[in-house]
Amino acid sequence: MVKKFRRHPELKRLEEKWRKPKSRTNKIRKKLKGRKPRPLAGYGSSKAEKNKHPSGFFEMMVSNVRELEKIDKSKECARISGSVGKKKRMEIEKKAKEMEIKILNPFGKTVKMVEKNDKPVQK
Repeated sequence: MVKKFRRHPELKRLEEKWRKPKSRTNKIRKKLKGRKPRPLAGYGSSKAEKNKHPSGFFEMMVSNVRELEKIDKSKECARISGSVGKKKRMEIEKKAKEMEIKILNPFGKTVKMVEKNDKPVQK
């Protein structure tokens, strides 16, 4: 899990990105007890866990059916590219289901594929 470091002071008008405290009197910069933590080297994840999806698989971007064949289903899962249209997306999902590959961003509830005639049905 990634630790979220917020900017100090936490004001609504400031963006939430981390900024290093530079003020001479800043308590966080001085690392006083009971204050917010600062990002340090010890908070990083191990090399084996880096770039992994929370499901435990590595993400592979897929934009056509042929790219599904390159995926190792024991270690990797598929994420369908945003530029893929509805027709090709349904083909990719059907092939992934046959190959038992997990898809991170399936179509969802709006359009379901009917197994009988492979046409989309709007709800």
